[in-house]
Amino acid sequence: MGVRTRRVGLWLVLLLPVGAGLSYAGYQHWRGPAPLTVGDGQSGPLNMVWIPAGEFLMGSNHDKALPNERPAHKVRVDGYWVDRYDVTNADFARFVEQTGYVTTAERKPEWEDLKVQLPPGTPRPDDSLLVPGAMVFVGSDRPVPLDDFSQWWAFVPGASWRHPTGPQSSIEGKELHPVVQVSYADVQAYAHWANKRLLTEAEWEYAARGGLEQATYAWGNEFAPGGERMTNTWIEEQPFPVTSASTLFKIGTKPVASYRPNAYGLYDMSGNVWQWVADWYRSDAFKAVAGRSDGGVTINPIGPASSYDAASAAVNAPQRVIRGGSFLCSDSYCTSFRTSARQGSDPANPMSHLGFRLAMSNAQWEASN
Repeated sequence: MGVRTRRVGLWLVLLLPVGAGLSYAGYQHWRGPAPLTVGDGQSGPLNMVWIPAGEFLMGSNHDKALPNERPAHKVRVDGYWVDRYDVTNADFARFVEQTGYVTTAERKPEWEDLKVQLPPGTPRPDDSLLVPGAMVFVGSDRPVPLDDFSQWWAFVPGASWRHPTGPQSSIEGKELHPVVQVSYADVQAYAHWANKRLLTEAEWEYAARGGLEQATYAWGNEFAPGGERMTNTWIEEQPFPVTSASTLFKIGTKPVASYRPNAYGLYDMSGNVWQWVADWYRSDAFKAVAGRSDGGVTINPIGPASSYDAASAAVNAPQRVIRGGSFLCSDSYCTSFRTSARQGSDPANPMSHLGFRLAMSNAQWEASN
């Protein structure tokens, strides 16, 4: 994603002038617990992995780390269950079928939600522009400057989880792809139905690292160990964001578990789709936590009380943290498939590369049986 490709990006365009094994070569030494505890629906929640309590260095001081990832600081989390896979289209379809839930993208957007993400004084758009839909990666037919995301993103009326890239698209045959075009409210509604919850940002990073202290990626420090691709990201040989007929690879989501899991048995903790987490986003959050800890350990952090983004024109606009990167990330534009990478996104903003996975406490599991 690289810059904040929020739903409001398109409103700016409209409103303002525009012209599975762990022993193969390449894995860093794993220091996590073994064996894995995977729920079977009887001894634990189905297809969830138990992440034992532990301490780790959150964030990064690596030379690739952005200011919002710094500094690395000690964090301890209690044990929790986490989904092995991102929530899929099939999972979300069952939820909608049972509840009749209508997602954010399928409803007319509210001006009050939009204007807080826009520069002060932005005029209200005509009602004809306030229609159901969502942000879609549309690419470009040629190389373009990478400082204007409106060159490759567009608000598409009719885009939704059922139609991820617009009314003519479908999830038929993609039941095992991660669901996308879901807002933070949509995720919370699904979590309530499933008796689960979003991971905190600390829980997400701890799980994604899989016991590898300060490794660059969820599997180690080498991006493609032994030449093997470990995640669904943009292919470097194809200039980003070009999607012309000469495209060298199929751009978009892939079925969950298309690549090897990390050492905790979790799939797609890097690439494929971004994942919502519970915390409010502050670009200075890690600096604030490290400053308060006095070199000690922060226990079960739940994130800041409000949002702040130094890089945004609306610095205090509501944003929630997203993690993991997506199929659009690459070393040439966005390296957010790194384990410490983090970004904020408008909670009311469904996008075609943004999904989620959930967690569950042991108390929630025991209460459900």
